[in-house]
Amino acid sequence: MTYQESFLRFMVDCGVLTFGSFTLKSGRQAPYFINAGNYHNGNQLMQLGRYYAACIEEHHIPVDTLFGPAYKGIPLAAAAAVALSDQYRKTVNFCFDRKEVKDHGEGGMFVGKKLEDGERVVIIEDVMTSGKAMAEVYPKLKGAADVDITGMVITVDRMERALEGDKSAVQAVYEKYGVPVYSIVTMEDIIQAIQNGIIPGQEHLDAMLAYRKQYGVS
Repeated sequence: MTYQESFLRFMVDCGVLTFGSFTLKSGRQAPYFINAGNYHNGNQLMQLGRYYAACIEEHHIPVDTLFGPAYKGIPLAAAAAVALSDQYRKTVNFCFDRKEVKDHGEGGMFVGKKLEDGERVVIIEDVMTSGKAMAEVYPKLKGAADVDITGMVITVDRMERALEGDKSAVQAVYEKYGVPVYSIVTMEDIIQAIQNGIIPGQEHLDAMLAYRKQYGVS
């Protein structure tokens, strides 16, 4: 079993990946839903960090520091940094931002590794729907130092068109910021895992294929 297949089974077991009929924020009626809020214990976080680390290793993403955008990205970046050390013997820094600049104590916008010019930074996020997270963190990171943002790692690439235009959020981010976005799995991986019996959902396969055909991008 590949780590992608293992991750899909992990998401199903955690109740994070479910199938049915869901109205998304975009208004689209989707046959599947991803609720990362169902990750809620230490064992899940440990395993999640390992999947992020595996994705970073598979794609050979150059990295000195993992950055976790507040708030969801904070534990994800920390878990991925631990996993890189534990699984691959690679020591990387991590840092995260505050929602508001601290005006006392050490002050500043960031907690953790102080960013420096030329530092290779990988952003760790959950899922990407619109690219809003990148729009928020890109100027913060570049404002802190002339860092090299070598990638963004997310759990799932939905591979669907944004509400405006014919590109996905992942494609739009790369076009606008020049930052490649890597995902642990894609919607295509989910469909294949159902077809191959890796995860349940056979009764929703036709709906998944129809949704992919209607809204999908390659």
